[in-house]
Amino acid sequence: MKHVNVYQIDAFTKTPGLGNPAGVIPNGDLYTSEEMQTITKAVGFNECVFICSSDSADAYLRYFTPGYETPLCGHATIAAIYYLAQDLKSDKTFVIKTNAGILTMNYRYDSQEIEMQQAKPKAIAFEGDVEKLCASIGISTDDLYPNLPITYGNTGSWTLLVPVKDETILDKMNADNNLFPDILTEVPKSSIHPFSIDDKEHMIFHARHFSSPYSQTKEDSVTGTASGVMGVYALDHIYPNLDKILLHIHQGKQMNKEGNLNVSAIRNNEGHDIKIYGTAVFNKKLSISY
Repeated sequence: MKHVNVYQIDAFTKTPGLGNPAGVIPNGDLYTSEEMQTITKAVGFNECVFICSSDSADAYLRYFTPGYETPLCGHATIAAIYYLAQDLKSDKTFVIKTNAGILTMNYRYDSQEIEMQQAKPKAIAFEGDVEKLCASIGISTDDLYPNLPITYGNTGSWTLLVPVKDETILDKMNADNNLFPDILTEVPKSSIHPFSIDDKEHMIFHARHFSSPYSQTKEDSVTGTASGVMGVYALDHIYPNLDKILLHIHQGKQMNKEGNLNVSAIRNNEGHDIKIYGTAVFNKKLSISY
């Protein structure tokens, strides 16, 4: 039996126990990929991040759900940067290698806020059965926001964005994640990310995030990369006449783990520049046997 120290850091909050917990494991080079997967399953969080060394960046971050390794995870990145910045007394820019590419993170000492660059956005149209999709998350087609598309997006990992009329629709959702792969035929391992527009003028949104069953988790309380996808979607479909937006996203209420983050989306000649902004807080140190 081996043991590993895991630091629980709660992302997108400054209050321990809220937001989204990530397991942060330093000295990631000590573990094989198989050990990383085993450790993550033993920890039991939706994601763990292993901080490994890199010749081309300040660190190489590897992310695992209990079911598989994922290229990028927003809340685990925020948690890892928070861990790396704890001894700093000033701002710092981190260049981070991920399996979604080399990304830049900015730590701001005064506010403790972390800015995370997202990977280059990708999108795929959803052409499946909308009634089955709605049923899989416990709503009807009448609950959908009119005249907005349902579409897959990726700023590091795939999710399906489902716009609904208001936050009360989010409250009543009850997902059967095992149905997702047969419905999401274009991207069977995608998660589903429903959201509501609560104040269009002030760009205030609420969201939920239902995991792919392949991850062996059910719901994420506050999501980073899926919120990045929301930034792309909002710029293209909700604010098409603007070239720059800043969304304010609230998530986690239904899990009693509320948190929030901001998303910047800028339209440029190369497509979109997407960043998310959030805070984090240390919760506790865990000793895990595996």
